[in-house]
Amino acid sequence: MAFKFENLQVWQKALELTDEINTLTKNNFPKEELFILTSQIKRAADSVVLNFAEGCTGQTNAVFSTFLGYSLRSAIEVVACLFIAKRRNIIKEDDFDKLYNEYQSLCKMITSLRKTL
Repeated sequence: MAFKFENLQVWQKALELTDEINTLTKNNFPKEELFILTSQIKRAADSVVLNFAEGCTGQTNAVFSTFLGYSLRSAIEVVACLFIAKRRNIIKEDDFDKLYNEYQSLCKMITSLRKTL
């Protein structure tokens, strides 16, 4: 692997989750949400992955920690979007629970990584 972030399990998990969010929006979100909630949740999920990559490679620990903070905030934004989608009856309770738990785990991983820097 060419880049440092590729070896991080937390980055790999974030990458898997952005795929899950993409699939969820394709299969469940109505067209009227395309430029609203669909766009927001997909951008937030992608942002978790992108901020890892941007902050990790060739940066100081302090800079990397800052970008991990951005990733953490984006992950929390995904969770907020999941709450909205559940409230609007766009997603089922089991889809919400699964992704909520996955993002909770991801947030813990990001926080733990930040503490090691």
